[in-house]
Amino acid sequence: MQIYLPIAEVSVNAFLLLGLGGLVGVLSGMFGVGGGFLMTPLLFFIGIPPAVAVATEANQIVASSFSGVLAHFKRKTVDLRMGLVLLVGGLIGAAIGVQVFAALTAIGQVDLLVRLCYVVFLGIIGGLMFFESLNAIRKARSAGGVVPPKRRQRGWIDALPFKMRFRTSGLYISVIPPLVVGLFVGVLAAIMGVGGGFIMVPAMIYLLGMPTKVVVGTSLFQIIFVTGFATLMHATTNYTVDMVLAVLLLVGGVIGAQIGARIGTRLKAEQLRILLAIMVLAVCGKLAFDLLVMPSELYSLGDGAGH
Repeated sequence: MQIYLPIAEVSVNAFLLLGLGGLVGVLSGMFGVGGGFLMTPLLFFIGIPPAVAVATEANQIVASSFSGVLAHFKRKTVDLRMGLVLLVGGLIGAAIGVQVFAALTAIGQVDLLVRLCYVVFLGIIGGLMFFESLNAIRKARSAGGVVPPKRRQRGWIDALPFKMRFRTSGLYISVIPPLVVGLFVGVLAAIMGVGGGFIMVPAMIYLLGMPTKVVVGTSLFQIIFVTGFATLMHATTNYTVDMVLAVLLLVGGVIGAQIGARIGTRLKAEQLRILLAIMVLAVCGKLAFDLLVMPSELYSLGDGAGH
């Protein structure tokens, strides 16, 4: 069943989009990630223009993160004060990212930038996760199945000024590192159409020293507002949000997330991480191959402005 996407200006099989939404929903439920960093490249592969894929995927992340954060509020595992500091940085970062996106769209380079960002970030993160998971599996075997949790050592972050007490996280640290983390994730949300959880969660655990139990909920709280703001900015500045595409992905994602959550409870954390790392590296490899291989059409018609 072919369906026409008005903003993307392409016809795509509706069941394929529901299936992709479901697949990423399963991953989201299994690994506790938004899935945007996998969904956006998958949309590239089926012919959705990168500018539309980025803006629309940010829209889908808002809804999936909102359902997740409600569960964390019930468990009281959201550090609202930390979330607000991250949010301030995130909104500034998203505003900067959307302007960069608009400027690159004007000169016709946005597709290349988005694809390069994905190759670099997926390559680095997939590689780090893969080796970290292998080490964790080895340690678990040698220590009889127990992996000691990693925690941040006291260092340069504790010497920074403008300290604030974050009671839910049990921290008394400078607001500068959370602001910088939020800013960086905000830029990524706007340029790559991701929630940034795959960068924010490790940064909150290892850099800020937050307890793991409050990290996911606090990250989701910040992601809702930053991706929502990025979507609004894209819709009003770049006009690249395709609501038909967003709804189909969302329906598939909601169903998939329920299935993924059930599968996730049956696997160990290290096994889950290594599976996710392999998937990330596979998507990175396909994107890199597409960038390096010669296109089937060497010339395309621009708009007469040299694009």
